[in-house]
Amino acid sequence: MTGRAEAIAAAGSAALVALDATHQAREITLPASRAAIRACAVAIRAVQRNEFDRARTHIAEARAELERAAAATEGHGVVRHAGFVQDAQKEYAEANLTLAFVEGGPLPTADDLGVDAPAYLNGMAEAASELRRQVLDVLRAGDADRAEDLFAAMDDVYALLITVDYPDAVTGGLRRTTDALRAVLERTRGDVTNASVAARFQAAVERTQRS
Repeated sequence: MTGRAEAIAAAGSAALVALDATHQAREITLPASRAAIRACAVAIRAVQRNEFDRARTHIAEARAELERAAAATEGHGVVRHAGFVQDAQKEYAEANLTLAFVEGGPLPTADDLGVDAPAYLNGMAEAASELRRQVLDVLRAGDADRAEDLFAAMDDVYALLITVDYPDAVTGGLRRTTDALRAVLERTRGDVTNASVAARFQAAVERTQRS
């Protein structure tokens, strides 16, 4: 074998070692991301049922999977930024923020959660959309004040997100997520307004009947 052939073989071997390491990282990260997404979906359903301790258990499971993915992708940016990790981070942010909004606890930041800013903001938008179900549930229970508070949280999130003026390539498609939230917000505004009007009408009727 000539010197050139040996150099080519050595360079090829080094490249194959690098590719194998990247492949191994992907084989760990992809299922970890999927597991994190599943755990977050279960956590959000638990929040909607006001099962906060159960939600926290599944959020902890998701965090462990994301930490496993982060360890596997260290030094493998092509895997780290392939998209599925960001999807898992977004769902993780959504689960945590939905819990905070509904339970009334402190709002975690992106740094607190260990997620990228685009994943955090997209997760916040989806968490705000999740609040619509809570608003409808408390309206059916006759708690108009709680509905107004939850709706105000949705509105506050939307007010923040419309100020984010960066290309979709930077924000991870935040503009589309914000547009989706706007539609949910307007439907919810109508529900809250109708419930408020109905409550005032009922109160007026009851005052008239007492007089």
